[in-house]
Amino acid sequence: MGRIFLVELEGRIYKCQYCRSHLALADDLVSRAFHCQRGKAYLFNNVVNISVGAQEERMMLSGMHTVADIFCCCCGQIVGWKYEAAQDKSQKYKEGKFVLERGRIVDGIDSEFFLDNRPSGSDAED
Repeated sequence: MGRIFLVELEGRIYKCQYCRSHLALADDLVSRAFHCQRGKAYLFNNVVNISVGAQEERMMLSGMHTVADIFCCCCGQIVGWKYEAAQDKSQKYKEGKFVLERGRIVDGIDSEFFLDNRPSGSDAED
């Protein structure tokens, strides 16, 4: 099968919810105004560490599109889809872009590394 080499992104990133593999840079975020069957979704110019499934015609809220599901290459979970082609001229801007489902990704700010800057109580207050 072979070894999987993951791309490590730097900066503010979005990760796979299941295995925490890096998927996209916040700088590549195009829109937060997308929706999927399970809720919110984000449109990105680029994503990494994915595999692309078979293309299929799908009726979306904005019309008929040729799309391919995208999967995390590390854990295999579906994380969104790629727009391959749009029927409507007004939707052509989506071609070649990726949608990551919000419920399947996490913000790159991990809670275990989050520093609480609020003042805390001292021993004298106990």
